[in-house]
Amino acid sequence: MSAVDTFDNLINSLNSDFFDHFNSKDIDIFSNCQPTPLENPRLIHVNKRFCIELGLKHNIFETERAKDLMSGNLAGLSLKPISVVYSGHQFGTWAGQLGDGRAITLGELATKDQTTQIESLWDIQLKGAGLTPYSRFADGRAVLRSSIREYLCSEAMHGLGIPTTRALCLVTSDTNVQRESIESGAILCRVAKNHIRFGSLEHFYYSKQPDALIALIDYSINRHFPEWNNLKDKYERFFTNTILKTASLIAKWQSVGFCHGVLNTDN
Repeated sequence: MSAVDTFDNLINSLNSDFFDHFNSKDIDIFSNCQPTPLENPRLIHVNKRFCIELGLKHNIFETERAKDLMSGNLAGLSLKPISVVYSGHQFGTWAGQLGDGRAITLGELATKDQTTQIESLWDIQLKGAGLTPYSRFADGRAVLRSSIREYLCSEAMHGLGIPTTRALCLVTSDTNVQRESIESGAILCRVAKNHIRFGSLEHFYYSKQPDALIALIDYSINRHFPEWNNLKDKYERFFTNTILKTASLIAKWQSVGFCHGVLNTDN
């Protein structure tokens, strides 16, 4: 797997069908939706180090076509972006159905780390890309101020050895977004091995859809632990692994001072 060195190669490398098998099982885990483009977008920063890790040439993102893509303008591109439903507990209370209210996943990118040569799958997601079927009363947008904070904090946590989503690039714009005052709308390209949450599983458990719950767990096992697929205890292994990794993650948070005690399952 060679480095992705052109915009066309990037688009051709994005698999937009990776959730389609849920359609064949009649499981409503996602909705197809298009981003709402930002007005007069401008590239703020590209994470060149992360590009190297993903096998991407960072100058791809300095082109007009890439700027359009990262600002939500998918005109002429054969992508099938999605937003995912989930439910969850917030501050100890069951909040019911939630979902990606301002995040739209463009597709799944297969990469090979150019240093370790390890192959991985990554979800490429735009945060702040506009309204989705799960936006509820929100506007689907992110502002530059908070997007810069997430960009810096996620990369800081990665540098500290704490598992986290990663930031690939950041775009600002002339789109006005109302918060306490009018702020500049922005889109953060957020990347992770997947964006499945505890709340993704809770959604199907509390809505009494056991077949959908098992299908989502099977998908997760096949993606992250394919060597378990034919084992009789694969679900026990998945459960145990989730507990251990979560405990380790929280311990690492606490080691750098995170101690407010709220672990919302929709996050």
